[in-house]
Amino acid sequence: MRSFALYWTLLLGAVLTGCAGYKLGPTNGVSAGARSVQVVPFQNHTVEPRLIDALSTALRRGILQDGTYRLDTQGDGDVILTGIITKFDRQGVSFQPNDIVTVRDYYLTLWVRITAKERGTGKVLVDRDVSGRATIRVGNDQTSAERQAVSTLADDIARKATSLLADGTW
Repeated sequence: MRSFALYWTLLLGAVLTGCAGYKLGPTNGVSAGARSVQVVPFQNHTVEPRLIDALSTALRRGILQDGTYRLDTQGDGDVILTGIITKFDRQGVSFQPNDIVTVRDYYLTLWVRITAKERGTGKVLVDRDVSGRATIRVGNDQTSAERQAVSTLADDIARKATSLLADGTW
């Protein structure tokens, strides 16, 4: 009986101290929604179409979901988020079992240079390269598989970019 009480006491202590470092709300010291972000459509320096729309949509959705900043769609945000899509790459990962030339699965990687500046001062808050990765199974139609994976790539980059904005040290 005594070991049972000790067990529950230790368990309760672990649960209560496990959340001691948790902070509710934004982690950069700014209150939620105090500043706004304007997402400017990125430049696409690749030959792959449809990347700009997918990335812009994913970034706007990520900012809304995070809640640290308000999304400004009227063009007067406190922070202006711009970027350049620099590279889109596909790399074969696995091949057909009976045909070592035909690729079955690809890694798709998208590299983006993200820049966030304060509108009023021009101070650069974020200027980093961010990459997103997705795996696709080609099947009979590689184009359709890649088209579906573009949103996954954009979501991966948006998650990383939103984290840079929300948790930045600036």
